[in-house]
Amino acid sequence: MKTISKRKAGTPTTAEQRRQLAAAAKMPESRIDTSDAPELPAETWKDAMRGRFYRPVKQAVSLRLDADVLAWLKKDGEGYQTRANQMLRERMLKDCEL
Repeated sequence: MKTISKRKAGTPTTAEQRRQLAAAAKMPESRIDTSDAPELPAETWKDAMRGRFYRPVKQAVSLRLDADVLAWLKKDGEGYQTRANQMLRERMLKDCEL
């Protein structure tokens, strides 16, 4: 397959580049040459942190919680909303693994 032509940063893709990208997306993975980007061994990833620099968009919500649950979240002081979000994220990711 022909190499996809590069574009200058900040410029929109051309119709030809979009056509080339669409053709590449339809190509089976077995036909894609990744020899210039070999896979790294597993030990390379042992200390990797998922989402270290990812900052999801926050959305304000109104949530009704039982008083004892809210008291428990607030017992360690500031950051109770962040802690609640982290607990929900862990549960969400656990559900996604199933």
